[in-house]
Amino acid sequence: MKILLMEDDLILNEIIEEHLLEMGHEVISVFCGNDAEELLYSQKFDLLLLDVNVPDIKGFELLLNLRENSIKTPAIFLTSLSLADDVEKGFQSGCDDYIKKPFELKELDLRINNIKRLFNISSNNQINLPNNMILDKENLLIKKDKEEIHISKKEIEVLIYLTRNKDKIISIEELSSNVWAYEDSPNASTIRTYIKNLRKILGEELITNIRGVGYRFNSK
Repeated sequence: MKILLMEDDLILNEIIEEHLLEMGHEVISVFCGNDAEELLYSQKFDLLLLDVNVPDIKGFELLLNLRENSIKTPAIFLTSLSLADDVEKGFQSGCDDYIKKPFELKELDLRINNIKRLFNISSNNQINLPNNMILDKENLLIKKDKEEIHISKKEIEVLIYLTRNKDKIISIEELSSNVWAYEDSPNASTIRTYIKNLRKILGEELITNIRGVGYRFNSK
């Protein structure tokens, strides 16, 4: 997983970063909200680990701004704010989990693994799709029956986002915000072309076109 870690305590930042690297994750760590925001609009991450009381933009405000811009990257708050009102504010700002400091690294691993389960984030390079199909991320192909169909890296990223949000209607705008960096956002027709190609390969019944609204990846 590619993880953004925002923690302004230098020692704790280093401890968490080293642990995550040992667990096989790719980690980019920052110490303030401004640096985090800059990265979040120029790169894509699988998970956000966010302290709340950091310089510049606070964690709650940062995540709320992301959610208002349709960026739905899973997020866990790591914070010493432990009152029920704080937890409520954290979830209202759009977090997927909330860990109160101090915490053990094993607990962090358990929470991360739960996020991976909920959002269908695979640790390996292959993702099982319905109808016995397999997405091979490393080799940029879909294995369908005995056939191997090559697709582009961006088509893979679109498909992964749809599978992580299976059975939910995803708009063109949401795909653009969560698959492309802000500066590289494509026009709607480009995204429709990617979807059209994926539907042709996977079958139209697997990715439903909700006319005028968006697309839905069907898990069944």
